[in-house]
Amino acid sequence: MNAAQSPAMTLPTHRTCPFDPPPQYHSLREQQPIAPLAFPDGTVGWLLTRHEDVRAVLADDRFSSDRQRASSPVRRNPFRPEDRPGMLLNMDPPEHTRYRRMLTRYFTVRRMRALAPRIEQIVAAHLDAMEAAGPPVDLVPAFARPIPSLVICELLGVPYASRENFQQWTAALLSLDASEDEAQQARDQLRRYMRDMVAAKREHPDDALLSTLIHAQEPEVVLRDEEMAGIGRLLLVAGHETTANMLGLGTYALLRHPDQLRALREHPEGIDPAIEELLRYLAILQFGTVRVARQDVEIGGRRIRTGQTVVASLAAANRDPGHFLEPDELDLAREPSQHVAFGHGVHQCLGQQLARVEMAVAFPALFRRFPTLRLAVPPEQVPMRDDMLVYGVHALPLTWDR
Repeated sequence: MNAAQSPAMTLPTHRTCPFDPPPQYHSLREQQPIAPLAFPDGTVGWLLTRHEDVRAVLADDRFSSDRQRASSPVRRNPFRPEDRPGMLLNMDPPEHTRYRRMLTRYFTVRRMRALAPRIEQIVAAHLDAMEAAGPPVDLVPAFARPIPSLVICELLGVPYASRENFQQWTAALLSLDASEDEAQQARDQLRRYMRDMVAAKREHPDDALLSTLIHAQEPEVVLRDEEMAGIGRLLLVAGHETTANMLGLGTYALLRHPDQLRALREHPEGIDPAIEELLRYLAILQFGTVRVARQDVEIGGRRIRTGQTVVASLAAANRDPGHFLEPDELDLAREPSQHVAFGHGVHQCLGQQLARVEMAVAFPALFRRFPTLRLAVPPEQVPMRDDMLVYGVHALPLTWDR
């Protein structure tokens, strides 16, 4: 029986280790790297687990990123036409190119590195607050979540005082337990909030990115307020949620790998490759990235039919022994490895350089300030985000010697 004749399975989601993807990915990658996959909406598509195949599909313009045409591997697809304006993540060229070209110049390596001094201030202020409060603390609300939230708010020009609202709406959007109505309500609230923000910036511009985008539009790229609100919504959500979970889960992983943490303490100049390895090892977009075949396509010897959804598992690709030596080991000294934690191809994460700068500042500062930092609870009591689209820890209770 070949893969096309095999019964379709549902997406593996059960982890046996907080840092490893579900163990089924190992056998799938070896025996059925392109496997039939059943989706909650009743359709059947494919699951890719090999690094080579994942990169190939993400870079192949015969596959569409339009979420309205795709099935979700873990829940019914809640996307509606009114959710589409400005959401370039769900678009194909040339529509995607139009937005992407306008935004790329504001997220260059040089521009993001220029933010480092302000990020250092934000990190130091939160470490001061942690130290003053004294152990134990929950790292998520004390450090991991507020730092990227404050940074993206300042970058966009969104009031940080609104964080409780947009963090609550984001949580509903990303929760697998939220009903379809709850997710749509959260999306509507976030869209209204950002539409009001765009209107306010048109009336009273400032020096932040949202105003810059609104008032610096080129004649051939004039955007409607709904489009600007969509772009702002995407940047706000992606800008705080992913980095917050990398800071929380990354701290947990380092504390559970004391040899790697010790090496990082002794050689802080190695923070850049260390971050790349944490990104590879943890792969917080735990359910992969979806694409839809625009035409019949052959990948890895399998024929994918027009209209079928393909799930490219970033977590499985980042643990592929065909590409990485000892992939299940956390090795902060690993050479640059072409991980796909930020995706690949034209939709590769726009804000990846900002995330890198935030982590490069935050991790060393945290472990330098608290050299005896450790878990305040047994490891099995750390609540994991198995129930969210973005993986991480719901809480991380920590303590240290005063």
